Amino acid sequence: MPSEPQAATPRAEAFGTTAGGEPVVRHTLARDGLRLRVLSYGAIAQSLEMPDAGGRAVNVVLGFARLGDYLEHNSPGPYFGATIGRFANRIAGGRYALDGREHAVTRNDGPNALHGGTHGFDRRLWDVAERTEHAVRLRRTSPAGEEGHPGALTVDVTYELRPGGVVGIAYRATTDAPTVVSLTNHTSFNLAGEGSGTVDGHTLEVRARRYLPVDATAIPTGPPADVAGTPLDFRSPAPIGPRARADDAQLAVGRGIDHAYVLDGADDRSGPGPDGLRLAARLRDPASGRRLEVHTTEPGLQVYTGNFLDGSLAGTGGRTYRQGDGIALETQHHPDSPNRPDFPSTVLRPGEVFASRTEWRLSSNELRSR
Repeated sequence: MPSEPQAATPRAEAFGTTAGGEPVVRHTLARDGLRLRVLSYGAIAQSLEMPDAGGRAVNVVLGFARLGDYLEHNSPGPYFGATIGRFANRIAGGRYALDGREHAVTRNDGPNALHGGTHGFDRRLWDVAERTEHAVRLRRTSPAGEEGHPGALTVDVTYELRPGGVVGIAYRATTDAPTVVSLTNHTSFNLAGEGSGTVDGHTLEVRARRYLPVDATAIPTGPPADVAGTPLDFRSPAPIGPRARADDAQLAVGRGIDHAYVLDGADDRSGPGPDGLRLAARLRDPASGRRLEVHTTEPGLQVYTGNFLDGSLAGTGGRTYRQGDGIALETQHHPDSPNRPDFPSTVLRPGEVFASRTEWRLSSNELRSR
């Protein structure tokens, strides 16, 4: 992929307006063969271009070409590229108790709350707090009571392109009253290129010996269970397709893999490197030579294999997305943590700072040669 001159700040361009007439901006970051586009709506990673082993660059994440499709179809739905909050994943019954007081939050997934409710962070406009040559920091304040959560929560999300093919995503949040928070990014990857077909032939490795079994509404049923002997065992790299389509009661719940993994060392905080990050997963497309490593400070990883894509949505390249055409690797705290004192806490109090980091380390022969 030819290199391009780097501007002092990311390129910003209009990307349409919301139904209320508010302008949405798209920011483009470019560095070392990567090109990332980020929207001020939903703090969404709209596209991520990278070269293959032969230097052919394609967009490797699922998304839409037009703002209208994000407004109409992204949630509830695939949540392509979106920043998820105030609480990622599910809260059982849309209720939790904090300091002796019960809070009812929006139920938008049957009996449960999912990904922040009907108007979560993915459906909000974010302000630009800072732009540098290779990064953009977005900010919003979620007012007290939004979707039923207590406390006003101010959140910063920073996307940064780092040398050597690394996308860094950093979250920072503070509150004026006790609340719960778990943030993630819901990008769906296809390293062969979005719209190119399924990720069945991609190989996946997850650094986790345990996962959280779920009930019929995808709520964890108890303590973590061993992955050994189940289709969810990706301790060694394995093709995704045969595992996601195995005859298994857990996979029948979500029509494929849609499960939280407890990352090795997460319980005792052992295992992270000197930068505080631990390897969560590796994804590889053998045909193109593209590879992705996910590193994070989070204790869990939700793996979702695009089970509800049904051909009704067309992506950035104009091709429709079908079941299994992408895989999301969502670094986060465990689902239903506010109701599970045995899980790592998601409580944030005044004077504390929620801080979380995830890196997507992308590589191919072409990127390595730069």
